[in-house]
Amino acid sequence: MQSTGPTRAVAWLAAAAPDPDACRREWQRSGAGVTLLPAGRLWDVLLVPGSLGRPALQVMERLPRGGPVLWDPGDDSLGFLVPAGTAAHWVGTGVRGAGAGSWVAVPHPERRGPGLRWLLAPDGSGRLTDPVVLELALHEAAGRLGGPVEHP
Repeated sequence: MQSTGPTRAVAWLAAAAPDPDACRREWQRSGAGVTLLPAGRLWDVLLVPGSLGRPALQVMERLPRGGPVLWDPGDDSLGFLVPAGTAAHWVGTGVRGAGAGSWVAVPHPERRGPGLRWLLAPDGSGRLTDPVVLELALHEAAGRLGGPVEHP
């Protein structure tokens, strides 16, 4: 029997960890439901200010399902999971990249409540955000907003 839904998503995310079993245990033990995972193995993260990331996500919603997207309300940023290696080559005003050598706080796929959470949770398929589509969506969103958006 194949695992589906959250079980597949947990397995997929945990596979990025040096010790996937320890990752799953940390999610179970942690009251916050968040653990650190290394970027650059299965995916990178592009961090976009919420003022630009939310409109870009709206643009992308017109397309077939994209990859997982994190939201950190603490600094109001969106984290788009993109293919590994993308962060090293990304050039964009106000966009920060977390790639090889970076660790990213990642919530359990079913995490609800305050703090870091998924706007689009992983489904376990390995689907990531296409960087070309993200770039075009960011340009369209910036154009709608009247130009580049500065990040404090």
